[in-house]
Amino acid sequence: MVAVLAVSVVGCSSTPSDPTAGWSPNRIYAEAKDELSAGGYEKAIPLFDKLEGRAAGTPLAQQAQLDKAYAQYKNGDTALAIATLDRFIKQHPASPALDYALYLKGVINFNDDLGLLSGLTRQDLSERDQKAAKDSYESFRELVGRFPKSRYAEDATARMRHIVNMLAKSEVNVARYYYTRGAYVAAINRAQAAIKDYDGVPILEEALYILMQSYDALGMPQLRDDTKRILLKNYPQTVFLSPGGKPAGSPWWKLW
Repeated sequence: MVAVLAVSVVGCSSTPSDPTAGWSPNRIYAEAKDELSAGGYEKAIPLFDKLEGRAAGTPLAQQAQLDKAYAQYKNGDTALAIATLDRFIKQHPASPALDYALYLKGVINFNDDLGLLSGLTRQDLSERDQKAAKDSYESFRELVGRFPKSRYAEDATARMRHIVNMLAKSEVNVARYYYTRGAYVAAINRAQAAIKDYDGVPILEEALYILMQSYDALGMPQLRDDTKRILLKNYPQTVFLSPGGKPAGSPWWKLW
């Protein structure tokens, strides 16, 4: 028995103590916010976790959940941040902070990139996988639709416009890719998809030009000329057909 007690004592003494054991929820929150403000995201996250448990069922616990999502996002844990926000949105559908949760979720996906590689290659949103952009758009759309007077609605609307432009640009990038490789039917399909789905965005000027060039390459002069008329009607000053532009037959994507 003495041996067993000794082992038990040793086991208990090796258990790490919780420095927040005697803290009030308000003190935990203050400490977590200090860490958050100072950029100590790894230290702030477990403090917000503790606060969620100790202040369960209170507005402070909800705030802790939102602050934890922000800390996870700033710490580079975007998947965890999105999961935390999804849980908040599901658990607190009537929360007065729901607009912020939707906004933060949209911002996280909006800023989602490919890490260091993206920065080195200067890759923009239109050249990446579009799932995050579409998820971001849906979060902003829900925010603006449900909370049109939210303090975040104006910025969300501006970001939505940018996302639409980038999604359209992505379609045109693919159409251009197919055209340069001689896959003219595929180029036509993607250019038409951009024109159909993203009305009024600037990149449609190039989409029409790709469409026109693809019809020409396939020996379809009537469709080529019809498309050219549409291009000139919508973009009378188009650089693609301007006299000072590229010589006829010269690929427009080449700089030499």
